[in-house]
Amino acid sequence: MNSALVVIVGETASGKSALALELAKKFNGELVCADSWTVYKGFDVGTAKPSKIEQQIPHHLLDIADPDQGFSAAEFKRQASKVIEDIISRGKIPILVGGTGLYIDSVIFDYGFLPAGPKDRRQELDKLSLEEVTELVRKAGLSLEGIDQRNKRRLIRLLESNGQRPTKQDLRPNTLIIGVSVPKDELEARISARVDRMIDQGLEQEVRSLADRYGWQIEPMKGIGYREWQDYLNGTKTLAETRERIIRGSMQLAKKQRTWFKRNKYIQWRTNRYQIVASVTTFLNK
Repeated sequence: MNSALVVIVGETASGKSALALELAKKFNGELVCADSWTVYKGFDVGTAKPSKIEQQIPHHLLDIADPDQGFSAAEFKRQASKVIEDIISRGKIPILVGGTGLYIDSVIFDYGFLPAGPKDRRQELDKLSLEEVTELVRKAGLSLEGIDQRNKRRLIRLLESNGQRPTKQDLRPNTLIIGVSVPKDELEARISARVDRMIDQGLEQEVRSLADRYGWQIEPMKGIGYREWQDYLNGTKTLAETRERIIRGSMQLAKKQRTWFKRNKYIQWRTNRYQIVASVTTFLNK
């Protein structure tokens, strides 16, 4: 049987990262970050990337991708699996934490990803708009069920694989999955406070710098907390409007995350840290 793996999931701003950090300190663990935005170098404030002080407890898979090169779930799974094995080999507890459901599932259900398509074909598709790629998918008669239709990269992968999906195994043995449950009102208050904190910490300056360096077309610049600033920097939206758009986008993301995780029957949903610490203690002592 595989050695123990603790998994902490939840919506954006649910407090899962702080909780996972607390668990790592208590149980001699190391964190494996399953977030499709914190993998990118330089995207710090807008992704709520852990601080240098927090990273005194090892956080793996942060800052591993160049923003203009992109990053795939298949690559995440490959690197995360290797890191988890390494943490276990050193007698520590791996704690996989994040809100990117595909990244989490790729590890705990051992996804078998399909090989990437020809590079020149990928480059051709990358040049097309989201609407044009969507039309190609429809013309090919491919099912869009379970696909984020606003994510051009996912649609391109669907075309490259001719509709085939990754294979999925049973849940990894000896794995505990905890879901952090936060009431909607509280979550919205947390998101609003976090957006204000990001703005105070220099989010506007970070976005300006990244936009000057990379433009707006690379994948991470389309993330929540970044894309909303384009109209502000163009002078067509106010700072207050930009703030509200980030909050609204974050709430929409939270809804998508909640929908994804609710499909996983193995997640044990908990509402407070005492319940979670008790569950992890029982799991690790069994």
